[in-house]
Amino acid sequence: MKTNGCDEVAVKMPAEHQMTITSRHHFGDSIDTPDSFSVTIIENIKEEYGLFVWPCSIVLAEYVWQQRLRFSGATVVELGAGTSLPGLVAAKVGSEVTLTDDSDRHEVLDNMRSMCDLNNLKCEILGLTWGIWDVPIFTLHPEIILGADVLYDTSAFDDLFATATFLLQNSPGSVFITTYHNRSGHYLIEFLMEKWGLKCVKLLDGFSFMPSRKASGLSGNIQLAEIVLNCEPAESTNT
Repeated sequence: MKTNGCDEVAVKMPAEHQMTITSRHHFGDSIDTPDSFSVTIIENIKEEYGLFVWPCSIVLAEYVWQQRLRFSGATVVELGAGTSLPGLVAAKVGSEVTLTDDSDRHEVLDNMRSMCDLNNLKCEILGLTWGIWDVPIFTLHPEIILGADVLYDTSAFDDLFATATFLLQNSPGSVFITTYHNRSGHYLIEFLMEKWGLKCVKLLDGFSFMPSRKASGLSGNIQLAEIVLNCEPAESTNT
């Protein structure tokens, strides 16, 4: 069965995992061309969020593929990676990738390891809870930070932006690339960027660069933003 331009295959699992499937996602004009490839994802639709490939992940993964020369050789961290499609595509095109998700979501972290093995990729797997300053976060120096649909829970926005800002500060010249459903308007994200000393340097309609075969299976108002530190000095308030 094909959905969102990918192949889905049911997998027989023990009774408690009967909802597990694999989906195969193709990148490139044709799977037969030299630079084309596919990534296999293990999904469990019983999970609330972390083990399902959401549309924002498909859009961000396609962007990584189209920007593959930029990603080749780069150090990449994916925040809230879940099924990790964008990060796995980055690894496929030559990035040094660290996949992260909430430290308490052991089943998601284990699934990441299984997918790396399944796709014959070597990625670091790291439990990273937004807004928590555990030792591992201080070891990360990404040139590119990825986040697909990480802007879905407004109560977590500050912790997410705190974490992204720290990583940007820890890696001068780095960029945070995120895709999100524009559910409540870009103004909220603009407010948070200003609060955390960030600025958006690119904002795209997610469907503007998607191949028609993939876009036809997606819905929603998906946007892609590239966010960096705002190094411009604040305007004087003296009168």
